[in-house]
Amino acid sequence: MSLDKVLARIDADLDQSVSRLMALLRIPSISTDPAYAADCARAADWLVAELQSLGFDASSRPTPGHPMVVAHGGQGARHLLFYGHYDVQPVDPLALWHRDPFDPEVQDTPKGRVIRARGAADDKGQLMTFVEACRAWKAVHGTLPGKLTLFFEGEEESGSPSLIPFMKDHAAELTADIALICDTGLFEDTTPAIVTMLRGLLGEELTIRGPDKDLHSGMYGGAAINPIRVLTRILGRLHDETGRITVPHFYDGVQELPEAIRAQWQALAFDHAKFLGDVDLSVPAGEQDRTPLEMLWSRPTAEINGIWGGYTGDGFKTVLPSEAHAKVSFRLVPGQDPDALRGHFRDWVRAQLPADCTVEFHAHGNGPAGVMSVEAPAFDAARQALSEEWGKPAAFVGCGGSIPIAGYFKTVLGMDAMLIGFGRDDDLIHSPNEKYDLECFHKGIRSWARVLARLT
Repeated sequence: MSLDKVLARIDADLDQSVSRLMALLRIPSISTDPAYAADCARAADWLVAELQSLGFDASSRPTPGHPMVVAHGGQGARHLLFYGHYDVQPVDPLALWHRDPFDPEVQDTPKGRVIRARGAADDKGQLMTFVEACRAWKAVHGTLPGKLTLFFEGEEESGSPSLIPFMKDHAAELTADIALICDTGLFEDTTPAIVTMLRGLLGEELTIRGPDKDLHSGMYGGAAINPIRVLTRILGRLHDETGRITVPHFYDGVQELPEAIRAQWQALAFDHAKFLGDVDLSVPAGEQDRTPLEMLWSRPTAEINGIWGGYTGDGFKTVLPSEAHAKVSFRLVPGQDPDALRGHFRDWVRAQLPADCTVEFHAHGNGPAGVMSVEAPAFDAARQALSEEWGKPAAFVGCGGSIPIAGYFKTVLGMDAMLIGFGRDDDLIHSPNEKYDLECFHKGIRSWARVLARLT
């Protein structure tokens, strides 16, 4: 079989594939720090050169921030777009790194061999799994595996300020039949997974004000309203005793999980006791009529992320503060309207204010949830390909976090995204000593070759 030849080529060329990844990892493409702007441009140029060597029509496109890399190549009935990002997080605190974060090394560990460097897992190693799969395919067949567009961003780790304008300006050339994203991971380190549900995110900051100045609690305590007392009383009512959110209309549009997906999640035998035990907890705190995986992947949440007011320094100051502040975030699921929910939350807070108190809100962005139609043949084809490579059934899973690019592909370009990644929970992304397992890099390349064989 021709696929067998591609897989054999991947195996034979693994050392060279690692060497190429090492070259990319040596470029300190930290997008959030202007001091590294030239390095971000250098990383983009490095990728352009690599893609051109494989026969892609590739170029680095300027933006108000860091460049986008866009490449087109191959022929086929189905047009696939692959997205990744070449920028990385800052390395602070540098003192906690065991070696230079931009001096990559393959290391032996008790769990196996790993590639150690900033960006190894997020997202250069994952990005290069797809590029190396294309390279092996080209070496065996002389052509690229179907009609492909590769789209690499340089600002993902700094909020993607140029992304949506660029996508809108280049919609015609970026729109494909489906987008492929490699910025996720395996389920519990061993099960290949395709993310089909992504929660959205809504952020709110609120300030409750009472007296026009901080007051002496001995002179005014009891008679004067305390904004911290008001704030904590309101936030304490955010959940009922069963874990449900009490904001009116919060659950408007929330749909039940399809039974087929629920059964698949149950088959994963998620060990919630270990999951919580790893952070010294034991009891799931969400909606009590839901399984832990439902809480994490398919149910909306409300969390208080920060609260402050009054005197919090060393020692003690008997102050009755004039202001109290909190940051609250909501993870949203398909069917929820972020703008409507923001209004419902604000109305709920205002309705609980006593006399002499006012509230001011500051929005911290919002994004809707995303859900992909697993009935589409491409999803089942990819699931079969991953199952073959990893030797166990691949799963359609949810994602508790938010990956905005998947939603942007839908809202800006009108196409679904398939999220397939090979990271592991202990990869230390965004942290000192980030790594990517050599097995994940190797099998990631092989996985993409199998997926491409089925999709093109």
